[in-house]
Amino acid sequence: MGLIESSRVCLKKYFVFSGRASRPEYWWFVLFVVIVSVLLSVVDATVFGANLETGDRSGPLNSIFQLMVLVPLLAAGWRRLHDSGRPGWYLLLPAALSLATTFMLLGGVAVFSVLETGVEDPDTLRRPAEFLGGIGLMVVVVLQVVLAIMMIWWLTRPSEEGTNAYGPPPA
Repeated sequence: MGLIESSRVCLKKYFVFSGRASRPEYWWFVLFVVIVSVLLSVVDATVFGANLETGDRSGPLNSIFQLMVLVPLLAAGWRRLHDSGRPGWYLLLPAALSLATTFMLLGGVAVFSVLETGVEDPDTLRRPAEFLGGIGLMVVVVLQVVLAIMMIWWLTRPSEEGTNAYGPPPA
């Protein structure tokens, strides 16, 4: 399976999260997404330029493309994990960790804001808040790196031989 065939298959299976996807099917599609994203970034920078004040090079073409391929890329990864014998929802672990971190940080800010109102000198709470926030962010960064390495490992594993819990091997 090559780049064009893989891209065609993954885009045809836009919302298909069941079944299995071979390594070539998934990784050729990832390469397709990367190549098109780079090309669209160049076109965006050429056509729309950059904001000279901020240096921001946000162009609409690459953003629209990224939104368009988000679901098929997620579905292909889901099926790829199935092919290696793992549940597809493992692909959501990094996003779940990011979401949980956001809620924890917002909750910590809210708690320390409430606590500051009841203390004579609010500066006494700033050090513990900074310490807890810093330690928490370091733990999350380490967990995200570990999850990224595990995800790459799982997505590069060979296919399970024969039929597994997620169906027959991909054709």
